[in-house]
Amino acid sequence: MQQRSAIASLIAAAALMAGATVHAADVTAPASPQVQSPAAMDASPAGDAAVTSQVKAALQDNKQLSSQKIDVSTTDGVVVLKGSIPSAEAAQQAIEATSAVPGVKDVKNELKLGK
Repeated sequence: MQQRSAIASLIAAAALMAGATVHAADVTAPASPQVQSPAAMDASPAGDAAVTSQVKAALQDNKQLSSQKIDVSTTDGVVVLKGSIPSAEAAQQAIEATSAVPGVKDVKNELKLGK
C-alpha cells in the first residue's frame, strides 16, 4: 500500500513537471525592438536625408567651404555635390569632407570651377 502511494506521488510529480515544462516552452520572450544598422538606415529615404544633413553640416564646418553655395543630394548613400566652387583645392576639400561622413557610399562631383 505504501509502495502504491509512493508510485502515485511520483506519477503526480512527473505529471506536474511535464506540465510545467510544456507551459514554460509555450512562453515566449517579448519581441525586442528592431534596431537598424547604419548600413540599413542609409539605404532608406530617411537615411539619405540624414546623410544629406550631415554632409551639409560637414561642409559648413570647413572655413574655406562654409561660404560656398554647394547643393547636396543623396540617393542610396550616393552623395551628389553641385554648384560653383572657386578652386580645385576647395572642390577636393568638399569631396574629402563628404566622404568622411558615415553612411556615404560614394561621392559624385558635379562642382564647377569658377565663382
